[in-house]
Amino acid sequence: MASTRHPLDPLSAAEIQAAINVVRETHQNVNFHVVSLHEPRKASMTQWLAERSSTTKPPRVADVSVIAPGGKVGDGLVDLGKRQIIQWEWVKGRQPIITVEELQRVEQVIRSDANVMKQCEISGISREEMHKVYCDPWTIGYDERFGSNVRLQQALMYFRPHIDDCQYQYPLDFCPIYDSDKDAIVHIDIPETRRPLRREATVNYYPADIHARGGYRKDLKPLEITQPEGPSFQMKGREIEWQNWSFHIGFNYREGIVLGDIRYNDHGTLRPIFYRMSLVEMVVPYGNPDRPHQRKHAFDLGEYGAGYMTNSLRLGCDCKGFIRYLDAEFPTRDGHIRHIKNAICVHEEDNGILFKHTDFRDESGIVTRARKLIVQQVFTAANYEYAIQWIFHQDGTIQLEIKLTGILNTYSINPEEDTHGWGTEVYPGVNAHNHQHLFCLRVNANVDGPQNTVYMTDAVASEEPVGSVENPYGNAFHAKRTKLATTGQAMTNYEGATMRSWDICNASKIHPFSKKPASYKLVSREVPRLLPKPGSLVWKRAGFARHAVHVTKYRDDQLWPAGRHVPQTSGESDVGLTEWIGDGTESVDNEDIVLWHTFGVVHFPAPEDFPIMPAEPVTLLLRPRNFFCGNPVLDVPPQRALAPSQMTGTWKL
Repeated sequence: MASTRHPLDPLSAAEIQAAINVVRETHQNVNFHVVSLHEPRKASMTQWLAERSSTTKPPRVADVSVIAPGGKVGDGLVDLGKRQIIQWEWVKGRQPIITVEELQRVEQVIRSDANVMKQCEISGISREEMHKVYCDPWTIGYDERFGSNVRLQQALMYFRPHIDDCQYQYPLDFCPIYDSDKDAIVHIDIPETRRPLRREATVNYYPADIHARGGYRKDLKPLEITQPEGPSFQMKGREIEWQNWSFHIGFNYREGIVLGDIRYNDHGTLRPIFYRMSLVEMVVPYGNPDRPHQRKHAFDLGEYGAGYMTNSLRLGCDCKGFIRYLDAEFPTRDGHIRHIKNAICVHEEDNGILFKHTDFRDESGIVTRARKLIVQQVFTAANYEYAIQWIFHQDGTIQLEIKLTGILNTYSINPEEDTHGWGTEVYPGVNAHNHQHLFCLRVNANVDGPQNTVYMTDAVASEEPVGSVENPYGNAFHAKRTKLATTGQAMTNYEGATMRSWDICNASKIHPFSKKPASYKLVSREVPRLLPKPGSLVWKRAGFARHAVHVTKYRDDQLWPAGRHVPQTSGESDVGLTEWIGDGTESVDNEDIVLWHTFGVVHFPAPEDFPIMPAEPVTLLLRPRNFFCGNPVLDVPPQRALAPSQMTGTWKL
């Protein structure tokens, strides 16, 4: 069965189980945190992609991380064809990704812990109500009191008067620390100012509560989406073809969707654009400086995994129309298989006007409607939902859109207490702290081939003064292009005043008309800077977020910009992207390069965001520039096309 799989396909359930069995032959009583595809080396993979029929397929290898008794962490590789471990290392001072089972365990422990019960009583919760106490377990991030050798989670505490109530309306003011190895609460952080539970009237979002407040709107008519002849895309396994696009859809525990071997058929020539593209990390720093809130800066991909947290999607809810679904399989901590049905949905949507022109002289003209292909997953990180949409457009544009929804992370507040500007009281007793959502996009460029260079482009006014020979009327402006030739020069930030963008160029492919290199332009305008100051804990741990763009030379396995094992890193030593950049002198000019882009939103909460948030989108584009000889979508059938010669009446000027 493995022989029929694409080398970039995720591990099947059988392959995961085989890797687990191989590891257990040598290492007993270990808990499995990662069993995932170790992607083929790029050299062998590109050779196979170029000559599939005559080249041996790269071997299937599993990447494994385990925790042994006593907290020992093991990393290894398992050759699935040979059924043997080919690499193994015990690492110190590292904590692998948090599993779903670990998260679920914390809530069970806090309800029976005597010290937690005592703090609940101080907050106004009786022992008979302990079943109404809940927590969102987060990795502790990093706390200098405990270090990195002991595996810890912090429990963000809440209360639910009724099981259907929104727990985030009833936050508690203390924070237990859970030790995974001891399976016990080992410390509780208690604030100097106590904030007893405020039992305000509930505000919920389930149907019973909406009906109690007057019911749902009654003026919405049905909106049907039909494709009687099926979709316009074709899939063979996990490879897809649609409107001149072709690419592979991968999926793993950490990144979720991974897009590979992305190409565009340009009038019979299958032109490569990107070798691999995915979201590889994110950080959500919160802005309250009081302990223990400094620990609230979740790395949702590196600490929990977009794949592990992915939702099972449902037709008519998460996706509408003709849908093709892809499932996912992951290991459980005890070595079984967890199956997620419909982890990815693939579908088309109407996308409004593709292009249009009307001649004002006689109303002749043309209008062509667009459609887009969406590859989507949705994952839940405790209180937040992230809908990740990779959108392919007919004109060669790739759009990444992320919709943020779910529920605010909340903290308790006393009546008339000052938030000091670090948050907003969104409901009586509910303080929602300021925070950022910063995502890191990784793009291994392949624009007409692997040798690429990144340029920074700024819209600037002419430097020549008004009245000069070069700029007599003062209206001249141009695109200023700056080559990012080294890793140090490539550390750049967004500048809204100049509409800054970044061009991934192939200098050997010059356009016959513009005389400019074939390129793909990164257009991203929702690019806040990391607000925690240099030297802060977040700044040290999230080196990838210090700049909007970094560029590095491609190397196999340089995937994780915050490091392979993210939980409880201190940031005191360079790991991940900061390590790879080094002294900044390495050339990234006309090389096989990786562009790293950090983008996102700053969220100052408001009452309109509670008890559940309307979706807030953040988006970016990768657009072809000087890539095609002209408009590549002229062959898309129009909805209306009348040439001037077809119009009746007198020609008017």
